[in-house]
Amino acid sequence: MSTSPKEPVNMTGFDKASIKWVFRTIILFTAAAMLGLWIFQQNVSFILLLLLALLFAVAMEPAVSALSNRGWRRGSATGITMLGITFLAAGFLALFGGLLFSQASSLILDLPNLVTDLTTWVNDTFNQNLDPNTLINQLNVQPSQIANWVSNFAGGFVGIISGIVGGLFQLLTLALFSFYLSADAPRLKRQIGALLNPSAQKVVVTTWDITVKKTGGFVVSKLLLALASTTAHSLFFAAIGLPYWLPLGLITGITSQFIPTIGTYLGVLIPVLFAVFNNPMDAVFIIIFASVYQQIENYLLSPRLSKITMDIHPAIAFGSVIVFANLFGAVGAIVAVPVAAALVALMDTYSKRYDLIPELVEIEQNKTK
Repeated sequence: MSTSPKEPVNMTGFDKASIKWVFRTIILFTAAAMLGLWIFQQNVSFILLLLLALLFAVAMEPAVSALSNRGWRRGSATGITMLGITFLAAGFLALFGGLLFSQASSLILDLPNLVTDLTTWVNDTFNQNLDPNTLINQLNVQPSQIANWVSNFAGGFVGIISGIVGGLFQLLTLALFSFYLSADAPRLKRQIGALLNPSAQKVVVTTWDITVKKTGGFVVSKLLLALASTTAHSLFFAAIGLPYWLPLGLITGITSQFIPTIGTYLGVLIPVLFAVFNNPMDAVFIIIFASVYQQIENYLLSPRLSKITMDIHPAIAFGSVIVFANLFGAVGAIVAVPVAAALVALMDTYSKRYDLIPELVEIEQNKTK
């Protein structure tokens, strides 16, 4: 049985149309990406403000929900919670604000001396020839620059007023968005759900609940641990007569809780550097105290405060801090880990798990032996 050869199919028209479609798609995608990047760059400070407001609203959720379950209207519960936080902050500033700002300004002015002492120690210990003035210039902490910061901060009545007005505007904007994100959370959830089909609504509800539970618990536990760490280290620094004990204690408490993996060591390193050139024994006492406190935190405080939070791999936490710090600066590093915790929780919820093959089961069993 003979078969006639098939005639070749002419794909010229199809190929041209496909090429045009591909190029059109690439151009549109590139234009949309560039437009999105431009919008992001122009509004990066506002995006950071929204992230902080969302984080603050989520952190208030346990208290707001507790009051709401007792019969309070959600708006009133949010308002009383924010008022309580405001009173606590005002009380702290009334008691320690003047001392904190005074010690912080003195600490900044003393940074060039710290760099000089540290450089001299490195040169003498490791037989190096580092120039402290070069390091001071590279770190941008030379006395002239610090004096410029001070003069800019206190640069007359207009500069002070503009700084106060700008700070108050940012603070009020943060408070306003935080209030509405917390008070109108159920209504916002319903409005978003009304735009979606029932299956998508289920995803929204699950995502919302996981984010609030995990991220809110994480933020609250970290804030309480930071408060405990700041209080303990500040009191100890004051007891041994360490200069700038209050800002150094604040730096230690915040750094140890909100910078993963290396935050504990960085938080202790800074006061140790200030102590070692003033009184070397103080540096030894700080290391001993920090080590003891870390054990108390790990085995006593953290398990009780972190029951509703999730564990996040140190590599993911550290990577998220680097990314958010590059995007948003120092504040971005603080909000990075809660955001990463929420994303990991969502992945754990919606990712599909499979049974391990025998080879992988053996690896896990050998690891636990």
